[in-house]
Amino acid sequence: MFSFETDPLLVNDREDLIAVLRMRFGEISGEIIQKIYEIDDMNTFQRLIIAAANAASWNVFLEEFQSGENSFKILGEEFNPLGEMLKGRGDVDAV
Repeated sequence: MFSFETDPLLVNDREDLIAVLRMRFGEISGEIIQKIYEIDDMNTFQRLIIAAANAASWNVFLEEFQSGENSFKILGEEFNPLGEMLKGRGDVDAV
């Protein structure tokens, strides 16, 4: 059922997620975009936007993307977007 209050927000969340993914990882496949457009839960979008902004790599994001609606395991160095850049520096603890 169409909701004038939530559907525009879902459209914005979809576009925000796609924009964050493109900024972080470059072009994304049409298949991923299609799967993003199949999502209709605002909580899932919030989780995925946070994951997209913080995942250390595309594969880490994909793992979170494919883990389902009830997942929320954004922990550790896998979700440190600077982890790879800081790796090996003596003044920062990075795995």
